[in-house]
Amino acid sequence: MKLVQAPAPWRFLYFLMLAIGVSPAPLRACELCAIYSTTAARGEAGSGFIFTLSEQYVAMNTPQYESKPYKLNDDYLDSFYLHIVPTYNFSSRFGISLNLPYIHRDFKRQDVRFSPGGTTFQEVQGTESGIGDLAAVLRYTVFQKAEMEWGVSVTALAGVKFPTGNTDPIHDEVEQVHLYNELVGPGHFHDALGVTSSGVHESMISLGSGSYDGVFGLTANSRWLRYFFNVQAQYYLRTEGESGYTFGDEVILSGGPGGYLLLNKNSTLSLAAVLVYDSQARDTLDDRKSNATGMTVFYAGPQFAFTWGRHFSMQAGVDIPVWIQNNGFQNVPDYRAYGGLTWRF
Repeated sequence: MKLVQAPAPWRFLYFLMLAIGVSPAPLRACELCAIYSTTAARGEAGSGFIFTLSEQYVAMNTPQYESKPYKLNDDYLDSFYLHIVPTYNFSSRFGISLNLPYIHRDFKRQDVRFSPGGTTFQEVQGTESGIGDLAAVLRYTVFQKAEMEWGVSVTALAGVKFPTGNTDPIHDEVEQVHLYNELVGPGHFHDALGVTSSGVHESMISLGSGSYDGVFGLTANSRWLRYFFNVQAQYYLRTEGESGYTFGDEVILSGGPGGYLLLNKNSTLSLAAVLVYDSQARDTLDDRKSNATGMTVFYAGPQFAFTWGRHFSMQAGVDIPVWIQNNGFQNVPDYRAYGGLTWRF
């Protein structure tokens, strides 16, 4: 962990990438969102190699306690996810994608150190950067029908997330929980997280989970004339990871209506209204669930998609939270901005 502020050029690079749409869509890295690009995820790309570069920026600067604003300090967590996604489609129905995320986190948090000699408090400001957890996802279009004026497709996705990201912050958090239990007695996982006086927990800073997780999804896309309606369902099945720490399972539902603002034989420009339901269950350690983790967020926002010819597509959007329910004391998202480029070879 580097306890230094992120340099200005680094930040500028990320915001520049966001501005031009080359920017790496859950509060944790979203593998299926990165793979779901304008052409590849609709099963319309045919066979061949596809490369996607996308990014997501998540600002979590607002603390809440039990779903209500609670301004205890000015701790923050800004996360950037750069997704490198090579895909090979064996046919228009079947393909495989790899998602290799590079994550950069800029944070400030109030830290508590437990020891037999006493308890100390300190402010920690720094960064965490590196490779996240690699995911391999298979795609199969179970139904596909395309006519001149309308079209429908349904695609299933399933894969595995591998523990390739650094998990030192989780290891440290577990160690502190165990030290706390030695001082006050066993079984106080949620209390140990609660007394940190920071809504930015070390598990939120970690680049990986240390676990092999299941990734499952289902997408449905429909089109009629210049209008369309798309829906995605995603489920992340978490297993025990670093030092016995298990992140809670996550369910994401998203989609909404849209239409083409520009539609010709060379290019298209579309605008969609997207609603997102993102729910993460509470984390677990030593068979006890934490009362300071777990969150459900409803987002709403616009999404633009642009295609040029048969090879290039671009996507960008913003998710604004409209309702947040959280357990304990946590920083919650202020907004998420995302975008990406896809090239079909």
